[in-house]
Amino acid sequence: MNKAAYMVIGIDLDGSKDVLGMWIGENESAKFWLSVLNDLMNRGVQDILITCVDNLNGFTQAITACYPKTEIQKCIIHQIRNSTTRYVSYKDLKKVTADLKPIYKAASEEIALIELDRFEEAWLILRSWRSNWDELATFFKYPPEIGKLIYTALWLWQPHQSAPVYTTFPRIDFFSM
Repeated sequence: MNKAAYMVIGIDLDGSKDVLGMWIGENESAKFWLSVLNDLMNRGVQDILITCVDNLNGFTQAITACYPKTEIQKCIIHQIRNSTTRYVSYKDLKKVTADLKPIYKAASEEIALIELDRFEEAWLILRSWRSNWDELATFFKYPPEIGKLIYTALWLWQPHQSAPVYTTFPRIDFFSM
C-alpha cells in the first residue's frame, strides 16, 4: 500500500515560516484535508489569512467549513497544467502557455481580466479559468511581494528549497490594508 506524507506550512504575520504538522494519508481528498484542518483547529490555530492550494475537488469547501474567513488562492501552475493537458494539443502547448502568462503576470486584477478576455478570443479552453477566477485571482488583492509568494503553492511543497523570491518573508501589516 502506498502512503504519502502531507505537510502544512504556516507563515505568521511576522514572516516566520513554521511546519504546523505532517500527516500520513493513503490518498489526498477533501475529506482528508478536512480532518487535517480540524486537527489544526483542535491544536489552537484560530485563523488562516490565506491558503495556497491545488484544484482538489472539495478543498475550498473543507477550508471554509473550518476557517470561513480564509482567502483561498488556487495554484496558477496547477491551473495551467489542468487546463492545458486536457484541452491543448502538444503542438499548441508553448503558444497557449505563453498566452496565459500575461494573465497571471498582470499588475492588477483589472488588467488580468482584460488579458483573460484576449486569451478567450484566441483559445477555447477558458471555462475552468472563468469558473475558478475568484480563487485564482486572490493574489491580486495583496502587494506584489506577497502575490509572488502565494500565486503558486509549488514552492511550499519543497521545504528544503527557499521561497522563490525571499529567504525571509516581508513584514506586511494586513490589518491596515
